[in-house]
Amino acid sequence: MRSVVFDIGETLTSDTRYWGDWARWLGVPTHTMSALVGSVLAQGRDNADAIRIIRPGVDVGAEWQARQAAGRGDFLDESDLYPDVRPALAQLRDAGMWVGIAGNQNAAVSTLLRELELPADAIATSAEWGISKPNPGFFERVIGWAPGEPHEIVYVGDHPVNDVAPARAAGLRTAHLRRGPIGLTNSAPDADWSVDSLTELVEVLTGL
Repeated sequence: MRSVVFDIGETLTSDTRYWGDWARWLGVPTHTMSALVGSVLAQGRDNADAIRIIRPGVDVGAEWQARQAAGRGDFLDESDLYPDVRPALAQLRDAGMWVGIAGNQNAAVSTLLRELELPADAIATSAEWGISKPNPGFFERVIGWAPGEPHEIVYVGDHPVNDVAPARAAGLRTAHLRRGPIGLTNSAPDADWSVDSLTELVEVLTGL
């Protein structure tokens, strides 16, 4: 493999703070927010539907803008990273692989990720590319961005529908990370590899 490209949410970063911040903004307990997110995901619905349950008829995008204007927008720091992230990315680079980070995130998160100075060669988000997963165009951008032919690029993510299936359809190799509510409750039998941690992924890819 020449390149390894990582999804962001629940692959590199925990969504704990994200949903906790929404809970505080909406005025509900964090466990209520978590339970609603789990419920809508189990039904195969958009996770933003958890917000719509609490505030029926709400424009989620407008509500997010209101949070930004109030100084309560997205935030990331070292505590939001899963513990295996820095070591795994560094080990892949040390093994001679190009490491990219590309996922569905807004422009503010792009800046926050770069400020973390992760051991990655490049970072991109759907906001910057103007196209989101699982649209095939997102993975066409990955192919044009990461070094190597499609079969030499691995896309790593927790979501079978948003990450594994469209990446595989684009000709990329795929690794399903069993992490977070979606990754743990949904299998991805078509993935090239299924791993429980990024540490395990490094062992797999460096052992090829």
